[in-house]
Amino acid sequence: MEEKKFNREEEQKDISIYHEKQRLQFCLLHALNNLLQERDSFTRSELDAIAEKLVRDDPERPNWAAKPLSLVFTPHHNAITGNYDVNVLIAALESRGKTVSWHDRRGGAASIFGAENLLGVVVNAPVRRFGGLWRGRHWIALRRIGLLWYNLDSDLKEPAPFDDADALIGFLDSVIGRGGEVLIVSNGNGADVEAAAEAEAVH
Repeated sequence: MEEKKFNREEEQKDISIYHEKQRLQFCLLHALNNLLQERDSFTRSELDAIAEKLVRDDPERPNWAAKPLSLVFTPHHNAITGNYDVNVLIAALESRGKTVSWHDRRGGAASIFGAENLLGVVVNAPVRRFGGLWRGRHWIALRRIGLLWYNLDSDLKEPAPFDDADALIGFLDSVIGRGGEVLIVSNGNGADVEAAAEAEAVH
């Protein structure tokens, strides 16, 4: 067992892992870049533009646009601190040709890993800060890099590898049990995946 673990660590040591650290409430921005493993794959200005487009396309816009502070606290983000919502995340990843689907918590975390063309997982977890005085939500990216799955949480000092599948599933089940949500991110948009399945069926 120790020899197997040593060989695994040897194979992983030359792999470079990109990891953004937390700033203000930009955890969704960090989660996206950590998931895609690329610095500035998304920028604050690009996510702001996506959030603003969602606002422009919102049929309810006249109802909230006249409210005080509507220029700062928009429906999909905070113009100063970030705090983007799930609609921004989905639109952003779809712009990169990814498919995002909600995980059905009734199936448990183990059911996630049968997903077609799985790229990674994005978690929206409840968090408490300042001794429990402040409660909020935090976006976290999980992804397999090389032989291991990593927790790429921007609050961590460095990426944290999961020892095995049981540790990964246990972490996700814990998040789900605390009221967290899990989104499954796959390579290719829905049309691409369907076309690939049809082509495989023909052959």
